[in-house]
Amino acid sequence: MIARYSLPEMSAVWDLQNKYRAWLKVEIAATKAWVQLGKVPEEALKEIEEKTRDFIEGRKEFDIKRINEIEEITNHDVIAFLTYIKEIVGDSAKYLHFGMTSSDMLDTAFAIQIKQAGEILLKDIDRILEAIKRRALEHKYTVMIGRTHGIHAEPITFGLKLAIWYEEMKRNRERLSAAIERAAVGKISGAVGTYANIDPRVEEIACRELGIGYAKVSNQVVQRDRHAEFLNALAITASSIEQFATEIRHLQRTEVREVEEPFRKGQKGSSAMPHKRNPILSERLCGLARVVRSASIIGMENIALWHERDISHSSTERTTFVDACIALDYMLQKFEWLIDNLVVYPENMMKNLNLLKGLVFSQRVLLTLIEKGGLSREDAYAVVQENAMKVWQEGKDFKELLKSDERVKKVLTDKEIEDIFDLSYHTKHVDYIFNRVFNT
Repeated sequence: MIARYSLPEMSAVWDLQNKYRAWLKVEIAATKAWVQLGKVPEEALKEIEEKTRDFIEGRKEFDIKRINEIEEITNHDVIAFLTYIKEIVGDSAKYLHFGMTSSDMLDTAFAIQIKQAGEILLKDIDRILEAIKRRALEHKYTVMIGRTHGIHAEPITFGLKLAIWYEEMKRNRERLSAAIERAAVGKISGAVGTYANIDPRVEEIACRELGIGYAKVSNQVVQRDRHAEFLNALAITASSIEQFATEIRHLQRTEVREVEEPFRKGQKGSSAMPHKRNPILSERLCGLARVVRSASIIGMENIALWHERDISHSSTERTTFVDACIALDYMLQKFEWLIDNLVVYPENMMKNLNLLKGLVFSQRVLLTLIEKGGLSREDAYAVVQENAMKVWQEGKDFKELLKSDERVKKVLTDKEIEDIFDLSYHTKHVDYIFNRVFNT
């Protein structure tokens, strides 16, 4: 991922230094397991740990240039890394990678990175949930028009719109948490998963030491449905952010202007038009959602590997996981800022609600005519629609049209008609809904 969209904490997870640190952690964890099982001398483990401790704890960096020089000869990244570690550790390094195949180390270390990345994303979502909740409670009773097909429907509140976003992000958190648990598993089972050259207990002990799960059965790799699920959880979360950002873009349109992205002092909206205040962050979030979604397709295509494994998944995972995690981390943090600072215009919401001169109460008129007047649904619908079309075509006031319609006057008094146009009718269950969502 380019630096523009890369935030430090997530970028560090996918940095080569952290990758090699994870590789080394796996090798040492497996060696520890062998020591417990009596197959490796404890003195060798002590020497390995002493000579690699600074690398594990981040006080010393791996020599990337040297590892690359070795790989130029071996044409094998794992062997190059192990050769480099042998140069540091000495003879005791012969106990590293004992009975293991490359994927034992690679997939188990990958699980560590997935868990690290996933935990950052969960923290991001938690902050978003707090931001949405705060703004939802702030605008619990801020009335606005609801829209279906982009056309005015019936009144809602801006708080209710945000409550829906809150529940959706909660589901995203649940999905991601479950996907992390299933994807962050290691395997140390040997060349084709039979444990022929390695004790199954090594896998269990090592993965427990590393704080991850382990595959109960595998072949040479951890099965990629796990990774596909993780990428799909990221894609769905990114799509939710896109949905919210799209709504903000619509509500910021000049003709609507019910909400607006913050426009900071010194900010410029256009190189040509000095008046412009564009929803650039929301548009950026929509674009990055496409990047994250594209990774989910590759994740699903990686499920079908040949026999006990091939490496067609390997090259794609080196980029898709990095880009998807970094992009989503950026999206979540920027969206949190956007929600925190979103400018809301309640007066414009009310102005827009009244644009159609009362038409948004048409359903309540319909139901009242059926309930109180005993009209059939078809007859009542015809009366209401006929008057509604006059509002659309002639710009007349819906309430006044009803008051002058003899068919309506036979059923409803002017006072009853006035009562139908009371906004509180549409907000009477807001408290109930908020209690469901926020337990308030």
